[in-house]
Amino acid sequence: MAVTIDIALPEQTDADATAVPVAQPLEGLDGRLAELAVTGELRGERGEALLLHLDGGRLVAAGLGKRDAVDEDALRTAGAVTAQTLSRVGGTLCWLLDESLPVPLPEQAAALVEGTILGGYTPGRWKTQDEHPPLAPERIVIGHAGSPELRAAVDRAALLAERTNRARDLANMPPNELNPETLAGHAAALAGEHEHLTAEALGPAEIEALGMGALAAVGRGSANPPRLVVLRYEPPQPTSAELVLGLVGKSITFDTGGISIKPAGGMEAMKGDMAGGAGTLHGIGAIAALGLPVRAVAVLAAAENMPGGDAFRPGDILRAANGKTIEIINTDAEGRLVLADALWYARREGATHVLDLATLTGAMELALGDLYAGFFANDDAWRDRIVAAGARSGDLVWPFPLHPRYRRYIDSAFADMKNGSTLRQGSPALAAEFLREFAGEGPWAHVDMAGPGFLDRSRGDYYRVPGGTGYGVRLIAELASSLA
Repeated sequence: MAVTIDIALPEQTDADATAVPVAQPLEGLDGRLAELAVTGELRGERGEALLLHLDGGRLVAAGLGKRDAVDEDALRTAGAVTAQTLSRVGGTLCWLLDESLPVPLPEQAAALVEGTILGGYTPGRWKTQDEHPPLAPERIVIGHAGSPELRAAVDRAALLAERTNRARDLANMPPNELNPETLAGHAAALAGEHEHLTAEALGPAEIEALGMGALAAVGRGSANPPRLVVLRYEPPQPTSAELVLGLVGKSITFDTGGISIKPAGGMEAMKGDMAGGAGTLHGIGAIAALGLPVRAVAVLAAAENMPGGDAFRPGDILRAANGKTIEIINTDAEGRLVLADALWYARREGATHVLDLATLTGAMELALGDLYAGFFANDDAWRDRIVAAGARSGDLVWPFPLHPRYRRYIDSAFADMKNGSTLRQGSPALAAEFLREFAGEGPWAHVDMAGPGFLDRSRGDYYRVPGGTGYGVRLIAELASSLA
């Protein structure tokens, strides 16, 4: 359900709760908040929320941390902790703005709206015995005089947060409900919402006819056959008719590891191995909803990686759509296989600038944790544009090196390459070098989002529940906006 966003002076607002951001040092406070600051009960620390019941109703003081260090992430976190603090209330929340903060008012309001919507998300939609489910605000009011700039900022923030939550829903969906075919159905439904967005899904016969031996092999062991889901966004007046943003998402709707089966502990989280595809799907949906004048094509390589009588095996040699051959040494290195054919297809469909998103390697999560995604790019200008988009959006990325010497890790005695290495070295880098073999000509970047894409606990900021984060939606929207 979309949250209503209004802008009105506080005295004109009939809110169930009012929230005020509070930064250190605690200055300019009055009334009860000033008293609590003196006693030390109100500290203004980042992530702190203090709920007061006053004669005028509920008041939440949301901490931001040190005033000179306040940024949009601090404000998003304040929005999230406020939503959680008021999760038994729901209704209307009025946010007051602080002109003394080092964040301009439009960006301040946008971050508070975004954090409130993201923080109000719950993954427990399948619960049937919860008599008191958490309530997200149904209406958010920015308690300030309106302006076109403020209006545009909060509307965009609400749209992107809601699209991000829709991607979270997909990543959290159990694999008995979400498989390659039903994912294609979600793409078709999304395309039906937007005039200039279309969707199609290629089935097993079409995948085989295109020579996509890598994608076909990964899906062979499952009773749910693979799909190549393709969405195209064609705005009526693109800024550049020649530029086409290509988005590629790893969409393994469940990953057992195949014959190279994973340990049982934690395997249930492998429903989230399509988080890159979820971000890609709702990322192009966000582009369409914003009406950005940028042509785009999104390709979701969807499969279940299951053991079975027809499953692909270690020792198999596959032929990808670009004709290159791949020796399989580990069937649990399947994400790069489906991306290989999807990257080729994105270039075939005219993509000039490509970004792929994938929960690809556990080593990247070990390196960067659950905050940053690591990424690799073959073009410096494209790399810098993606870094800037990540910083603006909150979907953070950190560049890692591509180097042709890493290619030796995937050298094969029997085929053009192998899909992994037996050495416990450089696994994100060798995976990127593998993908470079299929990325085609032109700018390309590979985002390894294993850490921030799917959480097993609260991240302590505005992602406060386990499960999918919708990583990639905001990054894609900001990247596309920079190309408009």
